Amino acid sequence: MTDKPRTRLKPGLFYLLASIAGVCLIATTALSWLWLNLNVPYRNYREEAVLFEVSKGRTVKGIGEDLESRGIIQSADLFWLYTRIKGKTRALKAGEYQFDHPVSLVEVVLKLDSGDVYYHRVTIPEGLDIVETAAVFVAAGFGSHSEFEAATRLVDLVARIDPKAENLEGYLFPDTYFLTRGTSALEVVRRMVTRFFEFWTEDLDKRAEELKMSPRQVVTLASLIEKEAAYVQERELVSAVFHNRLAKGMRLACDPTVIYAVKQIKEYDGVINRSDLELDSPYNTYLYPGLPPGPIASPGAESISAALNPVDTKYLYFVSKNDGSHVFSETYALHSRAVQKYQR
Repeated sequence: MTDKPRTRLKPGLFYLLASIAGVCLIATTALSWLWLNLNVPYRNYREEAVLFEVSKGRTVKGIGEDLESRGIIQSADLFWLYTRIKGKTRALKAGEYQFDHPVSLVEVVLKLDSGDVYYHRVTIPEGLDIVETAAVFVAAGFGSHSEFEAATRLVDLVARIDPKAENLEGYLFPDTYFLTRGTSALEVVRRMVTRFFEFWTEDLDKRAEELKMSPRQVVTLASLIEKEAAYVQERELVSAVFHNRLAKGMRLACDPTVIYAVKQIKEYDGVINRSDLELDSPYNTYLYPGLPPGPIASPGAESISAALNPVDTKYLYFVSKNDGSHVFSETYALHSRAVQKYQR
């Protein structure tokens, strides 16, 4: 048996195959590099979280450069190339985005394309007036004091229940609000009033009618309760005192109304002086009987409920025990003793 002669590749074919193999190797290496740089999470910032803003009109190239400089992506050029390939060069949405862990370039583009913007949490506690409420939002970076002042004069927002309103005092519902950067003061105010009307139902309207009170009177009374009662469990008792005094034509003698009156004309120094008690203002319930002209702050749900549901009691007085709680009394003699014990 004779051996068959071995087939030898011609030099030209050998070099062609070698070239193809080399190209395939380079292509495979390039594709692997591309896949890794597109899909492997990257992080090159020291902060716990980065807030990154895409401004309106910013080009994709500029966005990529900003992302790279902030350490969110590794390559601005690759960012530009990927968005171009995916047809996203005009789809990235303006807004503020949070990055708090390593993310891939693909994830970054998806986030910006979907408009998954960051929401700032702003909490407004019960019992703040308009000026104090505005200060919280301004400090959080939303609007200016003058913009809030203007927005809170849009009384048409509450006209259906309070046609006498001169501003939105009392109707900026205390709650936690989630806002995107750039939300205007007007939008904030509208959202707060909307939240108030989500709470103020027809049942509350009916209950106010049963008490022969307008919604404005209820909110006004609730604002006094909010400022006087630190403990939720005392609010219906405080409400009862005010209801009883109103029924008897007694002055409410509510310190927070005096403070509110003072703040209308000067800066309040934290102390109620004798001259303040004599201040001629319709909000001074030491001088004028009945409720003040309008709310002195924004009451929360519990205080509005308390205004509508006073405890059945004969209490006419209460005095602070200096720990947030109060002593309640039916007679002036008993009240005087409590004052002597806790306020002298």
